[in-house]
Amino acid sequence: MAVQIPYVREIEFEYGDCDELSPLIRRVVAHNPSAFTYMGTGTYIVGHGEVAVIDPGPLLDAHLDALLRALEGETVTHILITHTHSDHSPAAAPLKALTGAETYAYGPHGSGQKSGHEDVQVEEDGDMKFVPDVEIRHGDVIEGNGWTIECVYTPGHTSNHMCFALLEEKVLFTGDHVMGWSTSIVSPPDGNMEDYMASLRLLLERDDEVYWPTHGPAITDPKPFVRAFIEHREDRERQIVEQLKAGRTKIGDMVPIMYAAVDKRLYPAAARSVLAHMEHMVATGKVATDGKPSLASDYRLA
Repeated sequence: MAVQIPYVREIEFEYGDCDELSPLIRRVVAHNPSAFTYMGTGTYIVGHGEVAVIDPGPLLDAHLDALLRALEGETVTHILITHTHSDHSPAAAPLKALTGAETYAYGPHGSGQKSGHEDVQVEEDGDMKFVPDVEIRHGDVIEGNGWTIECVYTPGHTSNHMCFALLEEKVLFTGDHVMGWSTSIVSPPDGNMEDYMASLRLLLERDDEVYWPTHGPAITDPKPFVRAFIEHREDRERQIVEQLKAGRTKIGDMVPIMYAAVDKRLYPAAARSVLAHMEHMVATGKVATDGKPSLASDYRLA
């Protein structure tokens, strides 16, 4: 029986409006809904008067205008980026130009890959123009007027993915690492399943009480949710073993069966997630293939 993830998908908002979510948190949602962004990118404003902005979002004039309206009369002191996909970081450049605030992130797209900067490979959706003013690392603390944010490095969805913990409210801004409406896509070469699983387990060691993802509503009971995500990924690997036992040796033949309940538009992304699992299973000796794992490879049980 498949793992049951307790998804939360109900979200109330109006595009262009700024909603107060807690004493220290506001959100403006960009009008970029899709099969990958749910209802759109949620840009968070932390604090009052002197504020931080988390994930300014895509390059949409209407969204930047709405964000500026929400920030009227305030000073942006920090622009924080969870990761550099095109629905998260591109609007950092015009926001920085208009406010003078510095940008904070782990690094440019692909910068967390173990191969190092010289051999970085990236997917099409990366924001290759973004370079942070300040590179941050796990455990770094960023302080503002009335708020304190701890950096929580969570590679996996991308190699440079960073969550941000608002210590005053025990809130974790989870970017795309953990979302309530859907599982996260882990797409090689920048996505890495071993890193993603380790990053999920890291969250179980923390005491955050609420997660605010960049897409969708809050997750108010995070520990069971994260455990379900881990079990879901472990179940996917069991499914891969079953597919191999049934004689299906190619990822393209496995996806329609493994993801029968998923929107077919997501099959290409699902195939890349299966590839991420295959890389992990080859590395751990559960599965074998000739040469480097790829979407076109033939796989077999080791």
